[in-house]
Order: sequence, then structure tokens, then C-alpha cells
Amino acid sequence: MPAGDPFVAAPAEIALASVLADNPPAADTLGLYVHVPFCTKRCGYCSFNTAPLEEGAMARYLEALHREIDLLGALPWAARVRLATVFVGGGTPSLLAAEDLAAALDGIRARFDVDADAEITVECNPESVTRQKLEGYRAAGVNRLSLGVQSLDDSILPRLGRLHDARGARAAFEAARAAGCANLSVDLMYGLPGLDLDGWTRAVDTVLDWGPDHLSAYGLTLDAGSLWGAAGIEGLPAEQEQIDQYWRLAHAAAAHGLEHYEISNYARPRFRSRHNQIYWHAAEYLAAGPGACGFLGRVRYANVKATPRYCEALADGALPVASAEQLSPRQRLAERLILGLRTADGVPTAWLEPRLDGERDLRRRIETWRAQALLVDTGDRVRLTEAGFLLSDALFVELL
Repeated sequence: MPAGDPFVAAPAEIALASVLADNPPAADTLGLYVHVPFCTKRCGYCSFNTAPLEEGAMARYLEALHREIDLLGALPWAARVRLATVFVGGGTPSLLAAEDLAAALDGIRARFDVDADAEITVECNPESVTRQKLEGYRAAGVNRLSLGVQSLDDSILPRLGRLHDARGARAAFEAARAAGCANLSVDLMYGLPGLDLDGWTRAVDTVLDWGPDHLSAYGLTLDAGSLWGAAGIEGLPAEQEQIDQYWRLAHAAAAHGLEHYEISNYARPRFRSRHNQIYWHAAEYLAAGPGACGFLGRVRYANVKATPRYCEALADGALPVASAEQLSPRQRLAERLILGLRTADGVPTAWLEPRLDGERDLRRRIETWRAQALLVDTGDRVRLTEAGFLLSDALFVELL
């Protein structure tokens, strides 16, 4: 979240229970993020909102989710908006049975106008999918899968907390193709403990040879809230080794015809993630599920994180909104700049001027980045280069 000016809280007269009703979206087209919190095992690097899959927990969650979708669909402005994307993330959404996922998507369609060609994505872990399950997902309307492979090194995967091996990852990819998935993304991670450049190169080359339509590759970060963030982890590659891994990926992806369209994302032509581009364009989206975050108008909001409390709130007939914050114009501009500069398209050059006004040090930094070819002007837009992507965090801190 932006760290410049303090956040302006939602107006005191607007109760959290009505914040969504009282802050209609400016756009008529939205995305929808649905959070499925359950995991069989929590990975050491993960800082997402997760919950153990205890007996009866999935059924209680699904009942609450249906209630939340009904309440969202009953908002006074809901009838005028269309959903262009639905992204089911987690957690491990592929723990959902096909019939349960179909029922949730049917509920969304019953309450919202969903585009006929809407992108509907489900995140999947290799060990929790079969061809039969994925065929069920496809029959339910899922047309994009994101497969959480992370690594193909059987000595590293258990250390991460992953429950699949390299052979299982390949089998899951093949099952997805056999089930008819024509838009398939794979997640990998670099900078992992025990991962050297040769091992990373083998993983990248192997996955690219599978022929995915999209590849997400994230450098390991020890975020607060993760087990490794709290306790630390040994064996991390040196900084230069991580930089080398980044460049090896960028060059290999380009050689396979994938476009590096966002700092951590590569895609075949016409296979960019439509849902994630909503985030990077600082556009509006709804959220459902425990801990899920949404953005409407100038208001960012978050649901209750704890799954039992989420279910209790909905059992009482209330939307489970736990917090909301209204962005100031300066914060909104900073977010649009930072998110837009994460992409290969960049941002309109005109957006920079209001942020640079009166900021001599920042203006000098921008000019230095231009001189070093980290930031380039293309027509009326400005964007980061590949080298700029690698160093972008330093610039983003200043833009905030």
C-alpha cells in the first residue's frame, strides 16, 4: 500500500457494512477476485491469507461464499456493472471439487452480468488436480488455469513446503492440456534457497519447452507473515546470483517468443492475464472470500481475514468488510504510476509531471534513469526497460 501521505479513512458516517453500497464504482466493467483460503500445507515463503482444511470447513466456507455473492449482487449499483474477469485464487483453489466450483460460478452469473468471453482463472497446485477435475472446471466455464509449479528441483520442493515433485508438475500440465485448457500459465520462483544458476536454467528451459501460454516468475521475498519471514531461511543465493537468474529467464523467455509484459510476467501474444492487468491499470474490482481485497471508486477495502469470522459475519447477514480506506489524489496518482510502470506499456508521460512538480530531487532521479536507459520515452508514454524492471523498487519508493 502507498506509504506517502497517510491514508484518509473512509468517512466516519459510512459504516463498514455499507461502504460498498455507498461507494459505487466509476466504471461499468469490473473484475472479481474470489479467495479460497484452504491449504493442505502452508509453504514457508507464503504470506497470503490461508487456513487449514479441517473437517467441515470447506462446506461452511462455501455456504458463506454463496451468501456473500448474493449480498454483493444485491448492492444498489450491481445491476449496471459487468464482470470481465473472475479470478479464483488462494490458498489452494484446486482443492474445490468441480461441482462446488461450478455452483459458485453459477451463483456469480445469477447475480451479475458476466461477459460471454470473460476470462475465468483458477489457481491450481499440481498435486490437487486430475484430468477429470480439470474437465469439470472447464465445463463450469473456467477458461484459464494458473499452475503453481514454483520449482522442478526435487531436493528444493520439499523445503518450500510443496507437495508435488517435478514429475507431478509435468503430469499436471499435461492433464490441463488434455482437459482442453488452451490458456495455461505456470508459476516459477527464483532466488530460492539451494537454487543455483544451472538448476534455474534447467527449470526454465524445461517449463518453456512444455509450451505454456503464460509464465509468472517471482523472485523470493521474505515477506512479513510468512514462516521464513519470521524465522529466516539459510542457503539463499547471493544477490548477483539472483540477478543472473533474472536475466537468464528474461533471455530464455524472449527466445521462446514470450513477451515480458510485466515485471514478473511473460506471455505469448494475446495471452496476457486480463485480470491481473486490472490491478496494474489501477482499475476497479470486487472481492469475495476471507481476506480478499477490492477497489471501488477511490475506496480500497478488505474482508475479514479469519475464515471462521468471515463465515460468522455472513451467517448474520452482513458483508464481511473489515477495513476500508479512501485514497487521496496524491496516493491515487502514485499508485497509477507505480502499477503502470510495472508493465511494458508504461504510463502516459503526462502523468509524471504532477508527481514531479516541486520535487527537484525526484526529477533529477528520473532524468538519471533516462540517461542510463532504465526509463525510456516512446511517443507520449514512458516505460521501464528490462534493466529498469530489475531496479524498479528503488524508483517506486521515491515515487511514493
